[in-house]
Amino acid sequence: MRTSLGQKVLLLAWKMEAQRMGFFSREEFSRGLRALGATTLDKLKKALPKLEEEVDSNPAAFSSFFTFAFKFCLTEPRQKIIDIETAAQMLAIAMPPSEPHLAPFTSFLQAQQEYKAVNLDQWTSFQRFAEEVRPDCSNFDESQAWPLLLDNYVEHIKKHQQETL
Repeated sequence: MRTSLGQKVLLLAWKMEAQRMGFFSREEFSRGLRALGATTLDKLKKALPKLEEEVDSNPAAFSSFFTFAFKFCLTEPRQKIIDIETAAQMLAIAMPPSEPHLAPFTSFLQAQQEYKAVNLDQWTSFQRFAEEVRPDCSNFDESQAWPLLLDNYVEHIKKHQQETL
């Protein structure tokens, strides 16, 4: 369940197929309201929990929403990456708050010095990683084709686990 205003606005922007952060065109706004069946403010308020439920219960909808969240951060026509700080903030909005990897991964992103930005492949791979890999990373398979960023995150988690023993 998404509770913050930022999460609700991002869900609404996704449904509107908004192209720019912080701006909804009349066409986007109308398209989103039609898609939600919301003809009044009251109906819009009632539609938002259903939209949250759709994203939380339908893996395809969540995947679409999660990819949208990355693309929504792109501000230039040819831009293909988002800076680490923006990525960490958007992850906190786009991922369910209950996701066990969310806090450690965003902390890792902000603390590490090797990467200055995240690309779409790294972003969507984190979604798959969060779905497949246990919080302690004990089932992480190094032979799979994960982006190096996620390999480094797992190494960081395992190092931290050894230090706390």
